[in-house]
Parts: sequence; structure tokens; C-alpha cells
Amino acid sequence: MSTLSIKGVHSHYQEQQVLRGLDLTLAKGEIAALLGPSGCGKTTLLRAIAGLQPITEGEICINGQILSGPDRFEPSEQRGIGMIFQDYALFPHLNVADNILFGVKDATKEQRKARLDEMLSLVKLDGLSERYPHELSGGQQQRVSIARALAYEPELLLLDEPFSNIDAKVRGEMMLEIRAILKQRNVSAVFVTHSKDEAFVFADKLALFKDGYIVQYGTAEELYTSPKDRYVADFLGSGNYIPASVTDAFSVETPLGKLVSTRALSQPVSYHGEILLRPHQLEITPDEEGEGVIVERRFLGNICHYQVQIAQQFYEVKSQFSQLAPGQKVNLHTQAHSLVVF
Repeated sequence: MSTLSIKGVHSHYQEQQVLRGLDLTLAKGEIAALLGPSGCGKTTLLRAIAGLQPITEGEICINGQILSGPDRFEPSEQRGIGMIFQDYALFPHLNVADNILFGVKDATKEQRKARLDEMLSLVKLDGLSERYPHELSGGQQQRVSIARALAYEPELLLLDEPFSNIDAKVRGEMMLEIRAILKQRNVSAVFVTHSKDEAFVFADKLALFKDGYIVQYGTAEELYTSPKDRYVADFLGSGNYIPASVTDAFSVETPLGKLVSTRALSQPVSYHGEILLRPHQLEITPDEEGEGVIVERRFLGNICHYQVQIAQQFYEVKSQFSQLAPGQKVNLHTQAHSLVVF
């Protein structure tokens, strides 16, 4: 059974429609990222799931139980949902132990002690139970926040940009650590972020928002390699858009020549559109008779970024071949792969 089910959800805020008919399903143990620019509705949906924002249409269910719907609204405290905030929201006057156990009710003293020890071990804070929030680093405070949310044993965990206040040096490690904790305990989670890099690392699925809609929902790989439109393609990474004409079910003609798709194209023969080629999908080779010329080169460590001009078109290329220089003539080509045509 799905942990979270969102069907046709609409919501208004200060007389403005913010959510416009959202659908989303999250299975037990899955982590979904709500991704998009500021003001697109992702935080509003998170608040609606938590019961902090009313919906005007549709329904929100956990394990088949309606929490928000036409004739039902379950209060936040009765939803079995844990929340982790951007600013951690720890109680400054409570030590680590009391912060973690704050939401644990109806448990004996022994059960509370066992739960505390389990949570401290889980988030690697053994021996710090007596410290106060101001005595902890940002990463340690975030671990306390995670432990407090999990000690409550929620059906669903909601995270509102939880890594934005953590130092960039430890952010990646922290994301992998928390993801491992959620997977270990088979906890479903919904995670709000504006960073595609965070979404790629932390989430199993991405819901990309635009103006109150979910434009596309699926794995990061699905959205990156098979975007539904240019908005999705551009949000998840840079790309080259090249004029293309469909010549048969598996081929297109472009300024780079004939390109072959490993998957049948959905567009009919003679369709004129654009093909998306990511910078890493283009291969660059030096050729004194080549049609292209390098106009810019940037060294990025293990790869080089080139800008290549062919006729009036500019192409962005990322290649491990780093011996090329501006002004040098080259050719571009790509291996057969699943082509994306708009």
C-alpha cells in the first residue's frame, strides 16, 4: 500500500491559487523531492501534507486514510507526520535528550531510555545527550532534529530545505548519512529543495514544480534523460537544442548529420522540431578539415568544457579529451542513444 497519496489537490493562499490539481504517489520507504524555483508551490504542498495549509479541492491520504479532503481535515498532531525544518527548530532550553524525546508519549521510563539510546546511536551523537543546542555544530543540530523526528516513529517524514544551513563541505556527506538512516528504518519522506544536485543525491523520485503544477514526476534519471519539455530539460542541466527533422522511426537529420535513436521516436516522419543533446553526449575530435571551431575552453578538473561553433550554431561540449585549444578545428558527433525530440 502507498504511504502517501495526493489526488487532484488545489490550494489557495491569500486569495491566490497556489496549487493547481496536483497528483503524487509515494510508496513505503521512498524519498520524494519537491523541486522547483521559489514560489512554485512546493513548500505549500509540504504544509498541506502536514496539515498546516488547507486545501480547497482533492484529497491527501496516508496508508489509505484521508487526512485532508472534501469532508475531512485531520489536525496536524494526529497525522503521524514528523517534520524537519530549515532552521532545525530545536528547543534552546532543552538538552539533546529532552529535544529528542519531546514527541515520545505513552512510554515508560525504560522505553524512553531505550528509544533515546537507539536514536543517539542512529545519528552518531552518543555521549552528547546532556549538551544544549548552542553547544553543538550545525551538523550536530541537524542530527538532533532528525533523531527527534524519527523518535516519534512517524508514518511520513517531511523535510523543508534541511541542508541549506549546513556548511557546503559536509553537506554531501550529511545528505548520504540521513538518506541511509531513512532507508535503514524504511521511512517514507518528502523533501523540499530548489537544488537539483541535492535532489539527485537524496531522493528516489523528483517532482518538478512550475507555477503550482507538477510538470513531471519520476526518477532523476527519467527526468534528466527523458524530459517532457524544455522547462524540465533546462532545470535539470544544460543542453544543446539542435534543429531536427524526423526521417524514419529511429532517425533524425540535423546540422550534425544523421542521428540514430535506440528507441522509436514518437513524432511522425517529416516532423520538424529540436533535438536535445546534453554536453556530455557530444564527442569532440580534432580535425584540420573539421566544420567546427573551438571558441572557448574551460578546464574543470577531470573534464574540459568546450564551446564549439559550427556555421551559426554554438554547441556546449564536456569531454575528458583536454588537449584542445581555442581556434582549433574539430568535428562533433554522438553515439546512438535514446533521442529526445521536442
